[in-house]
Amino acid sequence: MNKRRSATAFAILAAALYAVNVPFSKILLQPAAPTMMAAFLYFGAGVGLALYGKAERLLGRPDRQEPLTGKELPWTIAMVLLDIAAPILLMAGIARTSPANVSLLNNFEIVTTSVIALALFHEVISAKLWLSILMVTAASMILSFEGDGAFTWNTGSLLVLGACVCWGFENNCTKKISHKSSTEIVIIKGCFSGMGSLAIALLLGESVPAAKWVIAILLLGFVSYGLSIKFYIMAQQHLGAAKTSAYYSIAPFLGVAFSMALLGERPSLQFYVAMAIMAAGAAALVKDTV
Repeated sequence: MNKRRSATAFAILAAALYAVNVPFSKILLQPAAPTMMAAFLYFGAGVGLALYGKAERLLGRPDRQEPLTGKELPWTIAMVLLDIAAPILLMAGIARTSPANVSLLNNFEIVTTSVIALALFHEVISAKLWLSILMVTAASMILSFEGDGAFTWNTGSLLVLGACVCWGFENNCTKKISHKSSTEIVIIKGCFSGMGSLAIALLLGESVPAAKWVIAILLLGFVSYGLSIKFYIMAQQHLGAAKTSAYYSIAPFLGVAFSMALLGERPSLQFYVAMAIMAAGAAALVKDTV
């Protein structure tokens, strides 16, 4: 398998692992407050990847990528700050709207990642990619209305879109350091972003949930953020920020399927209209990378 195909496989695997995040987070938000939940999700990613890296070394498969240096410090700090804001916004959004809606809206991250990659880092955006961006944006707008006939915004959907904007910037920051150790990057993301979120949660007066729920959140964080981010970074090394997001675009649709299966959701017609537009946009996006 050549490097490009391997990178594509890592992007798809990252999407599959992240897709379980939304429905399980909806369940775990019952015993845990949103900001506290975000903190332990990222702690799970950081601590989990630290143990993962240690296990690889014990098995004689050390990380051969270069460690981060002071040269990458500005990008690393920006990455951490954005990773504090994004999951807090996402958890707050999940608490206020349906997981199926949240799963689809996560595709807006593709839009922000691609546009920022163009504006700040001069990555090429083709005609098909622009078409996809317009479709995903239109579908996101449809999902952002309450759907009861009134021209009112769905607060939960807007919070999710805010998270996508933060992650769009964060994806591009991470791209700038993706040639370094992916394990080290995720450990830094997880531990420092987790500490930042925990500090905010305590300032907001949120309480730490019972130990069994903390363990469950940590495990979800390890899988949906730790391993998923590691594989995403590995894909970025050979695909770039925009194209990695293209393959990653299957995550929202898997998230919808998991939400329906695990939570028994039955979305409205408005949702299915948005999903059809989103699917067409995602298909154009993936085709553009072939």
